[in-house]
Amino acid sequence: MSTQTAPYGSWKSPVTPQIVTQGSLNFSILRWDGDDLYWLEFRPEERGRGVILRWSSEDGIREITGSDVSVGTRVHEIGGGDFAVRDGILYYVDARDQRIYRQVAADGLPEGAPSVVIPVTPESVNGTVRFGDIEISPDGRWLFAVRETHPGATPESSEWKEARNDLVRIPADGSGAPTVISEGHDFFSFPRISPDGKKLAFTSWDHPRMPWDGTDLWVADVNAKGQVGTARHIAGGPEESIFQPEWSPDGRLHFSSDRTGWWNIYEWVELENDQGGGNPSDEQAPTDCGSEGREGRIHRVTSIEAEIGTAQWVLGLSHFAFLGDRIACVFASDGIDHLGFLDPHGAHPDVVRRARFPFTYYGRGGSIVSNGRNQIAFIAASSQMPPTIARLVVPADLTTMEFPHLVHASADIEIDPSNFSRAESIEFPTQFGRTAHALYYPPTNPAFQGPEGELPPLLVKSHGGPTACSTSELALGAQFWTSRGFAVIDVNYGGSTGYGRAYRMRLDGQWGVVDTEDCIAAAKYLAERGLVDGKRMAIRGGSAGGFTTLCALVFHDVFAAGASAYGIADLEALASDTHKFESRYLDRMVGPYPEAKQTYVERSPIHYVDKLSCPVILLHGTEDKVVPPAQSEIMAKALDEKGIPYALVLFEGERHGFRDAKNIQRALEAEYLFYAKVFGFEPADDFEPLEVKGL
Repeated sequence: MSTQTAPYGSWKSPVTPQIVTQGSLNFSILRWDGDDLYWLEFRPEERGRGVILRWSSEDGIREITGSDVSVGTRVHEIGGGDFAVRDGILYYVDARDQRIYRQVAADGLPEGAPSVVIPVTPESVNGTVRFGDIEISPDGRWLFAVRETHPGATPESSEWKEARNDLVRIPADGSGAPTVISEGHDFFSFPRISPDGKKLAFTSWDHPRMPWDGTDLWVADVNAKGQVGTARHIAGGPEESIFQPEWSPDGRLHFSSDRTGWWNIYEWVELENDQGGGNPSDEQAPTDCGSEGREGRIHRVTSIEAEIGTAQWVLGLSHFAFLGDRIACVFASDGIDHLGFLDPHGAHPDVVRRARFPFTYYGRGGSIVSNGRNQIAFIAASSQMPPTIARLVVPADLTTMEFPHLVHASADIEIDPSNFSRAESIEFPTQFGRTAHALYYPPTNPAFQGPEGELPPLLVKSHGGPTACSTSELALGAQFWTSRGFAVIDVNYGGSTGYGRAYRMRLDGQWGVVDTEDCIAAAKYLAERGLVDGKRMAIRGGSAGGFTTLCALVFHDVFAAGASAYGIADLEALASDTHKFESRYLDRMVGPYPEAKQTYVERSPIHYVDKLSCPVILLHGTEDKVVPPAQSEIMAKALDEKGIPYALVLFEGERHGFRDAKNIQRALEAEYLFYAKVFGFEPADDFEPLEVKGL
């Protein structure tokens, strides 16, 4: 193939917006039922519809939920733990009304008969009662779940100021209303029942903490009628984050804790001679988790400087799973994911043996699940391979492990991998003599090269959260840019997960400062090494990343352009107008409001538009409840009044984060056309024109 010389940014690319959309198929939680594997995927081509699929050795892949069903819980507005399955019976949350439904698969019925679907939770007003993180009791009689009740669900709830969360027990056959088994905390997660059905573990946390700041782990006894006794406090606290309580097949409770600075696995051993009064009689009513009665011993299972856990943005996550006595786990180190195995009762109980597969991403924030015997499933990817559902048979001798069976890819991409830029994990110096982290993608397209003496423009990506992380799976969104001649650096600024608690806590009181400085340091690091054009650097980000973007553009003079997708411009507005889960998020990262009002004003870009001197594109959904679209509209108005070039693109009906395929595509096209006008190159694609006011 001959190589054509063309300006960076103008290269003709095989990575079209349509292909990016196909690649944005989003896999969610995985579940085993015997030897059948289930998962949830969200389809942008169907307006983000959630669909449950099943793989079996006999039938291959089948779509289980009906064509008129969209699965998805809106607990915390972000969701998670949307379904559970046991013995061929599926329970899922319908995205339309937020009720849990019970479905018997068609292959359990006479041939040709349709699936039987019945609701098991009551109807509510406009989905104001929501359920998530569903767990099924071993005997199949009960569901345990997180319930979120919003003002307006009942006449009494209309007096509430915010949603209320509790844990409930639900008759699995739909024969009765949910029963509260624990309340009194602002949030709950991870209801997990022991294999014998006699104990329930769960976590809770309260304002102003987020789950990665500090959570509490509880255990309660459960009687034969499913009634739950008084919960005992096992671990956790204001400065210890507990992640994923999980029972081993023989009934031992394990969990991840960051008490040593890294999320590692621990085991709780209940003292045999302790006869605390937590076991409910058949007549005893459920009680709240308020006591710290039973004692036990906590044993550390793993001792690695890596994260076997993640920020609990959504419910139902898992980073380790049991294979009999052994444990399979996903751990993050230096921005890269690894798959590991350990035998806590073997000769080397704390040694994690890493699998040597060519993956750099294992569904961090997603699931690794086991059938309890010899198979695990996970989401695998690399910077040149899209996320794929993978199934692995784990032999007794780990040295003879075969390559996983790749069950289902997120996209069927017929593009030569030579067009994909390979992610490079880098470290770079930042403020106060610290080191920060990023994934760097150089411009890559075998059909093109840049003119001699010209350096590529740079896009600095600031991820959302901000307590989240950029990961190294095939990011078609990044490849859209690199294959057109842009360099991209995806910054895991201070405050990101995957680098230990101390790194995550760098944002305490410093949001808008540390993240912004780290993004600027990343750009300067590349420019000083002659890898990018220091005069054509742009910063982009969505949600919290949009806030970092706007801070960089307003308070610093480094970037020539910026793109904010559903980004935050006014911290005060966010503090007073967002959903419950994040309503006190800023207390730790900025300060309590209104006590720290001055800090909120000083950090909010909307108050300092007069300092802005470069073009900006703003992208927002009209139905965004997390960051209301008014934030972008106010910013656009201020830009217009000052005469600074800008574009405002609103997407009708979209919520926080774009899910509809046509909106994802249009957002990419608009941003690309925006940079073409600002950086002065001729677009290679014939996209729908974009109006940039003032340019």
